[in-house]
Amino acid sequence: MTKATLYHNRRCSKSRQALQLLQAANIDLTIIDYLTTPPDLKTLRSLQKMLSLPIRDLMRPKEALYKTLALANTTDEQDLLKAICAHPILLERPIFIYKDKAVIGRPPENVLDIL
Repeated sequence: MTKATLYHNRRCSKSRQALQLLQAANIDLTIIDYLTTPPDLKTLRSLQKMLSLPIRDLMRPKEALYKTLALANTTDEQDLLKAICAHPILLERPIFIYKDKAVIGRPPENVLDIL
């Protein structure tokens, strides 16, 4: 069975729904609470590559901290990556990885698309 990973926030309803879908599909899953174990720069770059998205699309612009840090004015991707590493609440959630693919679980059913 292929191992899969879910970057999860248990306080997020979409993340909980994605987890339920994956558990119902009987996926062998590693769950990473990214708030307590945030991804490092290398991991974020890898996620970005798998998702084929700009770094900004991996962020939560409605998060109060995003506004406080004035990240909308930041154009340097390295600075955005560093902001996510320092403040993992800024990372969009959930992110599901299966084999060499990844998807953001918004809506939660997106996680099933790469199985």
